[in-house]
Amino acid sequence: MTRLAGKTAIVTGGARGIGRHYAQALAAAGARVMIADIADGKDVAAEIAQKHGADSATSVTFDVSDETAVKSLVADTMRRFGQIDILVNNAALYATLTPRNFDEWDIDVWDKVMAINVRGPYLMVRHVAPHMIARKSGKIINIASGAAYKGVPRMLPYVTSKGAMLAFTRALSRELGPHGIAVNSLSPGYILSDTGLANTKHVEEEREHVRNSRAFKRDGYPEDLLGALVFLASSDSDFVTGQSLVVDGGSVNN
Repeated sequence: MTRLAGKTAIVTGGARGIGRHYAQALAAAGARVMIADIADGKDVAAEIAQKHGADSATSVTFDVSDETAVKSLVADTMRRFGQIDILVNNAALYATLTPRNFDEWDIDVWDKVMAINVRGPYLMVRHVAPHMIARKSGKIINIASGAAYKGVPRMLPYVTSKGAMLAFTRALSRELGPHGIAVNSLSPGYILSDTGLANTKHVEEEREHVRNSRAFKRDGYPEDLLGALVFLASSDSDFVTGQSLVVDGGSVNN
């Protein structure tokens, strides 16, 4: 499949969890992929390169909440690939958070969630968008969450940060639309990724309840998100902007 042939994508948080699947799917669709994560993504890049060619992927270790690191990432991507066509703002703090009541969240944890989940996407857009503006085209995909629609309890900072991503997407689409840049959100439901399954507290509190709330009575997996991701990254969605595509088996309809 070559729907994204000739395109370059940055996937933040692309070294593990759902982000790893996003990076692999974009590469399979023909894009060259920069995997950017606080974790080492060399193994993912090597796996993609083995399947799709030596120039199909590379990786950088960085902190999305650090503007200096973001600038360096963007510069590295431009040096390696010469352009940036797709930005997937996926990096987020979630799996390591332990659910708790609204008044039990430490302020430093709250601030860290906002720094990674909200400031991080803003910094990425701030430094990637000028390259897209110069080319008068681009696709920005902000990973939000079905949790923001449902008001999932006991995860207040995370849900708040993902609600911010929905508003961020709507406002940013208005500013970048005149430059031919599409800005949309992909909002997954509760997905059983390797990082999510590692936190048994999340599984205990969410899995059965979410599954029962869905029109499709089954668990969600990373593979369920990939068609929507490639759609938003490709020319198939050229007249779609400011939208949030919810992929959760119909849970938010309840």
